[in-house]
Amino acid sequence: MSPMMARKRVGILISGRGSNMMALVEAARASDYPAEIVTVISNRPDAAGLAWAASQGLATVAIDHKTFSSREDFESELDRTLIAAGVELVCCAGFMRLMTPGFVERWQGRMLNIHPSLLPSFKGLDTHAQTLAAGVKIAGCTVHFVVPEMDSGPIIAQAAVPVADDDTADTLAARILAAEHKLYPHALHLIASGAARLDGHRVSGGNSVNQAAALFSPRC
Repeated sequence: MSPMMARKRVGILISGRGSNMMALVEAARASDYPAEIVTVISNRPDAAGLAWAASQGLATVAIDHKTFSSREDFESELDRTLIAAGVELVCCAGFMRLMTPGFVERWQGRMLNIHPSLLPSFKGLDTHAQTLAAGVKIAGCTVHFVVPEMDSGPIIAQAAVPVADDDTADTLAARILAAEHKLYPHALHLIASGAARLDGHRVSGGNSVNQAAALFSPRC
């Protein structure tokens, strides 16, 4: 990162333990990382990730969605909190709330999410069970921009993970989660640094691969 380039201010949204949040925080400790984590927000006051973030000296905010009469009222407070913290990019990291089109549009092109499949396959919940039921041999994870339609935004980065014959939803989830912890910081780096950018409905730039050969499963 150029010494003159200001680091992007990032707010992370979580609902639980926030393991991807932890990966982002750890990555942002590097002096040359182009983003800084300025706040961690949860819709669940008892989220374990909030306590961890506070222990790291990060600003944390709990906005209990159950105390609001409507989704719009909750999102209005969430929006106010993000703006007050000077957030430029939002990273959803296990944030288990469907957002209204209005909120998504306000943060269009500035809100990222990670999903445990190779989108556009296996959107929604129970992703690993969906993957195993379909019998695919290669699974993975995707970081994408958030749009009103769930798990459908422009793709920033993906990682491929092989599926073993004896995988359960839990074992596959663990293998994919390990890839998520590398992919999300990488994707945020691409966007925060400007190496990748939103161009219409696609993300351009930053598309080098770490291997030229195809990945085969089963091996051939």
